[in-house]
Amino acid sequence: MGELTPTIQWHTAAFKIDFVQNEKGVLCVRHIIPASSKTAPLPNPSEIPVINVRLVGEGNSHLNKTSKSQIGGYVSERLKYDSHKISKDGSTETLEIQSKDIVTGISVTLRLTVYGSLPVVRSVATVTNESSKKLVVTQLSSLTIGGLTPKSKTWYDDYTLLTATNTWFREAQWREQTLPELGIDENGIRKLPEHQVSSQANFAIGNLGSFSTGTYLPMGMLKSRDDTDVWLWQVENNGSWKWEIGDNKDSVYMSASGPTGIDHGWKKVLQPNESFTSVPVALTRVSGGIEQAFAALNDYRRQIRRPHEDMEKLPIVFNDYMNCLMGDPDEKKIEALLDPVARSGAEYFVIDAGWYADDSNWWDDVGLWEPSQKRFPSGFKVLLDKIRAKGLIPGLWVEPEVVGVRSVVAERLPRDAFFQEKGERIVEKGRYQLDYRHPATIEWMNEVMHNLIVNFGAGFFKFDYNIEVMQGTDVDGQSSGVAALEHGRAYLAWVRSLLDKYPGLVIESCSSGAQRMDYAMLSVHSIQSTSDQQHPSLYAAISAVLPTAVTPEQSGTWAYPQGEWSDEINALTVVNSMLGRVYLSGRLDHLSEDQLSLIMEGMDVYKEIRGDLKDSHGVWPLGLPRWHDDWLALGLKTKTNGTYLAVWRRGGPTEKDIPLKSLGAGAESEATLLYPTRFETESTWDGSDLNLKLPNTTCARLFHVV
Repeated sequence: MGELTPTIQWHTAAFKIDFVQNEKGVLCVRHIIPASSKTAPLPNPSEIPVINVRLVGEGNSHLNKTSKSQIGGYVSERLKYDSHKISKDGSTETLEIQSKDIVTGISVTLRLTVYGSLPVVRSVATVTNESSKKLVVTQLSSLTIGGLTPKSKTWYDDYTLLTATNTWFREAQWREQTLPELGIDENGIRKLPEHQVSSQANFAIGNLGSFSTGTYLPMGMLKSRDDTDVWLWQVENNGSWKWEIGDNKDSVYMSASGPTGIDHGWKKVLQPNESFTSVPVALTRVSGGIEQAFAALNDYRRQIRRPHEDMEKLPIVFNDYMNCLMGDPDEKKIEALLDPVARSGAEYFVIDAGWYADDSNWWDDVGLWEPSQKRFPSGFKVLLDKIRAKGLIPGLWVEPEVVGVRSVVAERLPRDAFFQEKGERIVEKGRYQLDYRHPATIEWMNEVMHNLIVNFGAGFFKFDYNIEVMQGTDVDGQSSGVAALEHGRAYLAWVRSLLDKYPGLVIESCSSGAQRMDYAMLSVHSIQSTSDQQHPSLYAAISAVLPTAVTPEQSGTWAYPQGEWSDEINALTVVNSMLGRVYLSGRLDHLSEDQLSLIMEGMDVYKEIRGDLKDSHGVWPLGLPRWHDDWLALGLKTKTNGTYLAVWRRGGPTEKDIPLKSLGAGAESEATLLYPTRFETESTWDGSDLNLKLPNTTCARLFHVV
């Protein structure tokens, strides 16, 4: 494409972003350079359109990508630049670019937003049918960027890709791969005719279904081998999504979107003058390493989420489920826990699954959400009043998106209030899936919530979700993929309405642990359940990496001490939660006084430090943790009070040097042990490394480095 005069120069406090038109008049990103960087490499010139859209009846162009790719469609190559405008709202700045295709009569508006000097750009696209006939859209990418890697003879070997698997009990586990390992490599394409600008190779990850993060986090990172150039992105949808990278003219592109027709059965019918807006995608580029990239993304996450005092105060939540009552609560069991929970320093007491059922066979009977009189013979409200009398705010577990096949609610609501396939309600693991686009669903769940909040006094809800539905309903002549996306958006609108109606109410997002740990959900919910992992030393590998996926102040991590565990293991499970949100559980009523005092010590320390965590950034002195690492380390670098450093030893040598230069620590710094203080810990600070010698057992320590 050569050196063309930029059509748009959008230079903000965050980025210098230039756009050029290719020879067809289609807009492409020339470069995205952090405004604060003087070293970011210039990209390889790219001809890939920044907007990628597909319609039924339109195919692929000559780019040599197949239809499974997000780039290369005919419509995208005809979307000529039309106009743009820039608007400001305080420090927030938005660029709107409009492009049009005269053949089909569609227009697409790309909206890019930056927040002050934060090096993150948020992108959404809106397609409008300006023709006189209906059109069917099968893809609308939120952002496509070419030329991510600079011109080089070894472009395929200069950068690596990081992705994160996110399976049940094993969340947020990052892996790094070379581009050749992914099939993106030098392959002789340059020896072919000039119009062959890319191969058919690409690498894509995504999600199909309602567990938005049931296999992967909706994130990716492309970084240079020397860490001086880092691209990091996330897709924000609580359902299906996809992103891909591939080669184009000896460089790498990235394209990200929500559901597509090919991958997710998404086919959106647009009547004349109708529009559709894609899911948001956020992209950051930094020149200071992966920690700077994750820090920028977390600060961006803090910008886009719904404000809530829960994320400011970080109260301690006790929940009776994990390694405790495990879905089998009753009046006596709860009352036995009240005193030790109150003494521990918790501020909420959440009764988890089972409170609505007379026996343990409740899985396929949920949906009525009325308390069991058999489990609580003295009255459920009486028990919740006792919880409040202990200075604790009562909370409840609810699965608001499902109705069991045996529930009376399954016959009370109309059939089209549920997901359907060919006229039959979809059944998944003994449950029906509610459709939040239907007014009867909203009316019913508003009635349920009013009863639990106003009549019973619940101030906290753990909204769980334990089935995975692949598609939405397929009635009304629309595709099931469209229905799934619309339901996901309607569900979040309902949650927002609850928070608006009941000020102070706290709603946790849970989905078989963290199977929906995405920032569509987390822009609304103030706290995220991070795993259902029941083994404390395995949980450590999740805890140590969570600031890559969720802000610390939203990161609800279990601490579940047991009377039969050693003091070191009980202390470790507390450390697991201390650099996030303490989500306390375990049989506190079975602990000895000495054991309970160990837990109380941890809660006291947490209350001292939690005010520093709400704007902190993660650092990893030993690198991003891996599942079986013997030693793990996570630091949270605060704005004004140094760094809180958690270190876990799960095996290997008893002595380890923890390099702390990345924390800004120097010769005058000190590393003070905060918790636990009663056990053997030998530490030496030499001005750059913290040398630790810990007992020859599984254990963890929390330090303050200042």
